[in-house]
Amino acid sequence: MRAPRRVAGEPAPRRVAGEPAPRRVAGEPAPRRVAGEPAPRRGAKSAALQAALDEVRARCAVAERRAQDPVDFVHLYTNPADQELVALIAASLAFGNVKALRAKIAEALDRLGPEIALTADDPRAVSARLRGFRHRVYRDRDVAALVVGARRVQRASGSLGAAFAAELSQGRDLRQALGAWVRAIRRAGGLDRRPGDRGAAHILPDPEKGSATKRLMLLLRWMIRPADGVDLGLWPVPPSALLIPVDVHIQKLGYNIGLTDRRGATWKTAEEITAALRGFDPVDPVKYDFALCHLGMLQQCPSRRDPVRCEGCGVKAVCRHWEP
Repeated sequence: MRAPRRVAGEPAPRRVAGEPAPRRVAGEPAPRRVAGEPAPRRGAKSAALQAALDEVRARCAVAERRAQDPVDFVHLYTNPADQELVALIAASLAFGNVKALRAKIAEALDRLGPEIALTADDPRAVSARLRGFRHRVYRDRDVAALVVGARRVQRASGSLGAAFAAELSQGRDLRQALGAWVRAIRRAGGLDRRPGDRGAAHILPDPEKGSATKRLMLLLRWMIRPADGVDLGLWPVPPSALLIPVDVHIQKLGYNIGLTDRRGATWKTAEEITAALRGFDPVDPVKYDFALCHLGMLQQCPSRRDPVRCEGCGVKAVCRHWEP
């Protein structure tokens, strides 16, 4: 007997707990999910996905992978004021080839000296030390304005973390609070006075424009998640407020294992993946990011079944391309 068709616009009937899912009529399109709504997950499939994620996290060679990650630079400093500024510099420069970006982060930090907060109190010294620095679209004046602006906000609020927490306490959501925090640093350093300058716009982007702002999400993860050998737990913000930093690796992995149906690295994609992960750990949903990101980089996660590239992948068993 064929299942009755629904009238267009009529809401789908709710299923009684334990009742089997109705079969779709042959040729009938699958129901569409509302944009931003996390992918539904049930029973055994959900348990298998969580087990795979936990296994990937447990097997991650943290020390080895951290040595290849920009966050490693933050661990070289002990003064919290220096750590905040180093984290902002490292996250802001973290795009492109890993080897090249690490070399550029190291160069910028070497130029600024061992006590970066102290150096940042003198804008002329910062400009002189960074003169001639270049990294992709950034020039010396972009990094100088970032450092000087961040230090001014840091001094005015006691820390960059306190400044961000204050924005959140105003009742703003993560995106609004981060946008206000970014604008404060841009104003303080003069980045806002160069609206047509690509480097000035890109080095500290506006999260309210729709992009996933992966580098800013990376900074927040480093500063907010509990200290675990990778992240540092310096800021007074609950990790439940975080969104996963989405780049091509996380977006592709997230799509392949059903955390999102979105194809682009947008803010909505970050929300959708984080909402799915929150089902596994509502207190600390972004704890999976470091291991998953490095897994994606190591495996060069493809968009199809690839026996060679997928060999040894920790989430192969729950990947949509390997479903029986």
